[in-house]
Amino acid sequence: MIRRRTMLTAAAGGLLGSASATGTARADATVGINPGTTYGKWEGWGTSLAWWANVFGQRDDFADAFFTTKSVAYGGRTLPGLGLNIARYNLGACSWNSVDGERMVESPNIPGFKQIEGFWQDWRNEDPMSAAWDWTADAKQRAALVKATQRGAMSELFANSPMWWMCLNHNPSGAANGGNNLQSWNYQRHAYHLAVVARYAKDHWGVNFTTVDPFNEPSSNWWTATGKQEGCHMDASVQAAVLPHLRSELDKRGLTGTWISASDETSYDLARTTWNTFSSTTKGLVNQVNVHGYQGSSGRRDLLYNDVVTTARKRLWNSEFGDKDGTGLAMASNLCLDFRWLHPTAWCYWQVMDPSPAWALIHYDPDTLRPGAVQTKYYVLAQFTRHIRPGMRILDTGAGYAVAAYDPGQRRLVVVAVNSGAAQTLTFDLSRFGRVTGGAGGLVPRWNTLTSGGGDLYTRREDTYLSGKQLRVPFAARSVQTLQIDGVE
Repeated sequence: MIRRRTMLTAAAGGLLGSASATGTARADATVGINPGTTYGKWEGWGTSLAWWANVFGQRDDFADAFFTTKSVAYGGRTLPGLGLNIARYNLGACSWNSVDGERMVESPNIPGFKQIEGFWQDWRNEDPMSAAWDWTADAKQRAALVKATQRGAMSELFANSPMWWMCLNHNPSGAANGGNNLQSWNYQRHAYHLAVVARYAKDHWGVNFTTVDPFNEPSSNWWTATGKQEGCHMDASVQAAVLPHLRSELDKRGLTGTWISASDETSYDLARTTWNTFSSTTKGLVNQVNVHGYQGSSGRRDLLYNDVVTTARKRLWNSEFGDKDGTGLAMASNLCLDFRWLHPTAWCYWQVMDPSPAWALIHYDPDTLRPGAVQTKYYVLAQFTRHIRPGMRILDTGAGYAVAAYDPGQRRLVVVAVNSGAAQTLTFDLSRFGRVTGGAGGLVPRWNTLTSGGGDLYTRREDTYLSGKQLRVPFAARSVQTLQIDGVE
């Protein structure tokens, strides 16, 4: 995750899949939905726990708001539960004990709520049942993980940094110069820590991690000793050295069905560079490629999809996205570009709660740690997460501003479209489907959010009807709409 509070920009020209190419709907455009071209079954939506859960992880109202589709009372209003079904648990790198006179070196700029306590606190004993391991650590984030699991979420284990004592300078925020900071003699121990936690979670917390990712933006060079969070630079050669240890340690603990995900690089282009640096043997250890969406509307999403999914036959997730547009319009636009070009089977927002109102879905005060306002971005994300559900097939729309998903069991087609410009009418052409009836009289329920404020916030409307196999829908300026078309075969 990028905490520099700026999005990456790409200088490359001719970017396929950028907003400048196909991300903006033109006046009175027609979107043709093609059921003959699908991009796999949707696995779901998620968030990383980490910092917000380190503050609010024990609250049931937030667990319900994020991990169910219930109506949830909060702040004098009723929120539509987002229905997230993926929880990414951050294995901490911090502890404040002394071992043989050595202690963690803390960045002067890291706030306390971003310091996640790890479990293996004394390197002199590998036995997880010994006093060298503190299983009472990280209580609030663990509570959030358990609550998400109880609400049906699957989970991923990831590490922003190895434990502080595995780092060359004992600083889990990074090296002084932003270079590699994992001691070579601790490659195996970093893997061991992850595998032991995965086994312990299964045995004691009721959490069965689906995937384990040992890295977070490892090739990026902003992980320094004065950073504002945990982080560790590990170049592709270090990653390739750690991965076989992780597979071995998981297998030793009977977690042969737990997949390895990697490498959670910052951008689409960097993820592709790292992936193509790996040997075929290293690639064979990785079951799922995770990428972060901080390249925004730039970057060759299509080439990453081709290398990872088409060629290597790996699962592909956008495991982290965030931006500083509190309206949610930029998020929705980039999400549509992901569906159009990257074709992930899951998508995760970084921090659903954040001290920055622009980054947050729900804001909180970093000084008092009190929760605050719900941002428009929350309702924009609900337009996607509450309707495109796990198991649905993602269909081709041919457009970078519209997403389509089909549920064959319910014979339901869901379309989410983003109008980032002036008001216009979009026509959805469903002529390639065998049968399209809609609800009574051809009714198509729709949900609308006006990102410019002062109007609809995930508001349901029942005023739109099919005309044969076409659907014409007026879109206000800077709006996001979800359409639910039933009786589709």
